[in-house]
Amino acid sequence: MLPYQTLQEAQAALGRNLTFVETLWFNYSANKSDYFLYCHNILFLFILFSVVPLPLLYFEVKRLAGFDKYKIQPKVRLSFAEMMRCYKDVMRMFFLVVGPLQLVSYPSIKMIGIRTGLPLPSGWEILLQLVVYFMVEDYTNYWIHRFLHNQWGYEKIHRVHHEYTAPIGYAAPYAHWAEVLILGIPSFLGPAMVPGHIVTFWLWIALRQIEAIDTHSGYDFPWSLTKYIPFYGGAEYHDYHHYVGGQSQSNFASVFTYCDYIYGTDKGYRYQKKILQKLKEELINGSELNGGYDKNSTLSFKSE
Repeated sequence: MLPYQTLQEAQAALGRNLTFVETLWFNYSANKSDYFLYCHNILFLFILFSVVPLPLLYFEVKRLAGFDKYKIQPKVRLSFAEMMRCYKDVMRMFFLVVGPLQLVSYPSIKMIGIRTGLPLPSGWEILLQLVVYFMVEDYTNYWIHRFLHNQWGYEKIHRVHHEYTAPIGYAAPYAHWAEVLILGIPSFLGPAMVPGHIVTFWLWIALRQIEAIDTHSGYDFPWSLTKYIPFYGGAEYHDYHHYVGGQSQSNFASVFTYCDYIYGTDKGYRYQKKILQKLKEELINGSELNGGYDKNSTLSFKSE
């Protein structure tokens, strides 16, 4: 809750007029508690989990030619009922684990110094903090994800997420309850190291979930703006990790590819891409494939 009763008090405290966005923030948040503002995360996550994957569901069901050619594993098709079953499981986990976790984690947010007052952060401040959050989360998530692929971690926890060998948007948050809790730690570390405004925190949670849905989309769209982000993995990169399945020791990174490159856990992926690229060139040039390859099965994973 802001410590000002009127706009004039806020302007006097800041020594300047409020910007248009700050005025909107004042009008919305002045009489709302910090706890209430923090709990907006629950609404945001519900909307993101429910709405963002809808276009992908539509593409999957309708099989539109203009979009279908970008499907990474074109031979794998999920029915509408199967995708709805995934969504229901995600919502069950949301109401039983994610939502309650948000409700009880507010003291930790106050402890690290997430603020709700004025002034609002500048665009550059928000951008730089988000970069830090993504980098910290990506590095710590890499090692936790890698741990979850040892025999115990996979069999007891992580195998649930890998039930979808050809992931879909709704499968991004589909996981064992313990994995949901464990992977909350990397998401929290960045804001704990570089605390910012609650608006920045909202943006961080939203963008991270949108990114997760994107990498689990099952489609590699050439017009995606993420292709211009340096070292960004994307859907094709993470799809390979699901395609290989439980024995996968490749492509552990959640967002960027540098950890896999540095620690040598992308060799299988790069080798597969090289082989498939060579096979495609041979097909284009009219060459016959040697070694008993089945053209349909070999190229079933579009561009690993």
